[in-house]
Amino acid sequence: MATGVWVLPDQLHQGQAALASLPPGRGPVLLLESDASLRERPHRQKLVLFWSAQRHFAAELKAAGHQVELIEAASAAEAVPAWVQRHGLDELRLMEPADRPARRAVEALDLPCRLVWLPDNHFLWSRDDFEGWAQGRRQLRMEFFYREGRRRFDVLLHNGEPLGGRWNFDSENRRPPAKGLQPPQPLLFSPDAITTAVIAKVERLAATTPLPGQAQPFGWAITRTQALAALDQFLHDRLDDFGPWQDVMVTGQPDLWHARLSPYLNLGLLRPDEVLRRLEATASERAVPLASLEGCIRQILGWREFTHGLYHHFGPDYPGRNALEAQQPLPAFLWSLGGSGMACVDTVLGELAASGYNHHIQRLMVLSNLALIAGWNPQATTAWFRAHYVDAHDWVMQTNVLGMGLWADGGRLASKPYAASGAYLKKMSTYCSGCRYDPKQRTGPRACPYTSLYWGFLDRHAERFRNHPRMALMVRQLERLSEADRSGVREACAALEWGPAPDARGPAEPSA
Repeated sequence: MATGVWVLPDQLHQGQAALASLPPGRGPVLLLESDASLRERPHRQKLVLFWSAQRHFAAELKAAGHQVELIEAASAAEAVPAWVQRHGLDELRLMEPADRPARRAVEALDLPCRLVWLPDNHFLWSRDDFEGWAQGRRQLRMEFFYREGRRRFDVLLHNGEPLGGRWNFDSENRRPPAKGLQPPQPLLFSPDAITTAVIAKVERLAATTPLPGQAQPFGWAITRTQALAALDQFLHDRLDDFGPWQDVMVTGQPDLWHARLSPYLNLGLLRPDEVLRRLEATASERAVPLASLEGCIRQILGWREFTHGLYHHFGPDYPGRNALEAQQPLPAFLWSLGGSGMACVDTVLGELAASGYNHHIQRLMVLSNLALIAGWNPQATTAWFRAHYVDAHDWVMQTNVLGMGLWADGGRLASKPYAASGAYLKKMSTYCSGCRYDPKQRTGPRACPYTSLYWGFLDRHAERFRNHPRMALMVRQLERLSEADRSGVREACAALEWGPAPDARGPAEPSA
């Protein structure tokens, strides 16, 4: 029986299940560079990263003895059935994609052979194991899942107990910015001939299909060897100070001590188990602050595995949720990646335009927070995030944006909305320095939009959150305001006439 393998763009590891099932030389292997991805209008750096990593992976597979073909095509429907027929395949094997829309797109193809799905092995928890953990639980909370993961995979334990006597050191990892922070620069990689050719292709496409962001300078890792080098640099130069400063935001310091490893984990260039073991090995070689070590491990073994499990557990209806009935269109400055007049937003969007990346607090407390309190449509907001970030995939953005950031699922993921006023940004960032707005003011010409919108958000949803265990205190603070003050807040919110972009795009499903 003639058998082939199709490697999807976020499965770039030789140990992935479909490749592992077919030894080199035993059948053809397909990688597809499809223009259908342009439908989402992705960030230029995201396209360069995905396509260049695929091209390098194809070369790696050829060197390992695989019969590889990388096809550039308008769509999978145009290329894949013809490839299957050309090779006379009876069976086409794929590893289960992490994203539901990708599987739907593959199954919609008119293939002249049998389609065989192999279980996804790019995560520590299988989907069946996650379902077993979730079954019968009234609430699914990350902290309890994380503790079970530590036990299951024997991470940061001594005689079955957590190192340091605590499971979680998050309280020690919330320092506000200090003067003179000088983080090491992240490891960047110069484009080789393959990446340079991809950049040129993306720039040609951008001339006819508007794509956000800048393609150059491009410094992301595009091979496993480079991704491992980026991991090494984080372990040696950045891990120790990752913990205390992971929540701060500093003008001119877009990366601070963050690892920037998420694109490589999500593409398969790095595997979560090897990153965890390297973290533990580093701590055994030298004294790494436990709060930094545990905080980093919690991001991978806790949050990443948890959100992936929830994405599949919640099912296909989850992306359509809109518990807060938010319907405002996305503003023009979001599409142009700047021009809001708010120093925090324009700083974050400018960094996004340059690299296709922001760290998690910038995403949650600047952009998602603004979308939440301004009432932007959650489906359009989630689609915007998915298109603009180099580490964005459907499974990542549905849970992180729609669930945690926008509370559109009504609390199935997060126990409370992450709504914050300008006071939070003043405390945890340097962005407010020199900004034309005052975070202390909720009304008037210098009122910070975050502060006005925060109180407006509470005003709109006071009934919903009056008895909420983690929101009731904020509602009581709102109710101490006079009716004149509350009316002033409503007027201040209404005066924020950002307006939608003339070419505002609706949400688009990712393709195979």
